[in-house]
Amino acid sequence: MRSIRPALIALVALAFAACSSATPGWTYAPAPSITPPPSSEPSASAAASASVAPSAGASAAPSAGASSAPSAGASSAPSASASAAPSGSASGTVVDIAALNIAFDTATLAVPAGQPFQIAFANNDAGVPHNVAIHEGTPTGPEVWKGEVFNGVETRTYDVPALVAGTYGFVCTVHANMTGTLTAS
Repeated sequence: MRSIRPALIALVALAFAACSSATPGWTYAPAPSITPPPSSEPSASAAASASVAPSAGASAAPSAGASSAPSAGASSAPSASASAAPSGSASGTVVDIAALNIAFDTATLAVPAGQPFQIAFANNDAGVPHNVAIHEGTPTGPEVWKGEVFNGVETRTYDVPALVAGTYGFVCTVHANMTGTLTAS
């Protein structure tokens, strides 16, 4: 028993010295958070009445591969009918279209040829993504312009570049059954 006592005293002394050291032998650092920090960019809802002009890549005339990014502006008043009406914007014409129950509320739209215009698009399908895209001739023709896809219930105003006179198809790129005809004259 006497030979264990010096070893036990040495062990206790070593433990005491390790615990009272000014510099710890190890420290615990928590794992980094998997939640990303909040974005400093404004959300689409923060710019409730703003609209943005189409990107520089937008073409004034339809072409087989031309498309541009839509505006991210939003409006809070959904619309239930398609119409052309003067607007306070530089484009002058606003057409209203809405989506509900995976269908557009209109099958025809009319806009002036050679002038930019806006589409006030109300996605009234809660949690369902929709958009509006314009194609040459029919909804399956070459894409001329494409609006941003977004979940409902929300309304966004798309800025669309001028179209040459003619007939175009419009479609929701997420739901191919949602189609209509747009006439620029």
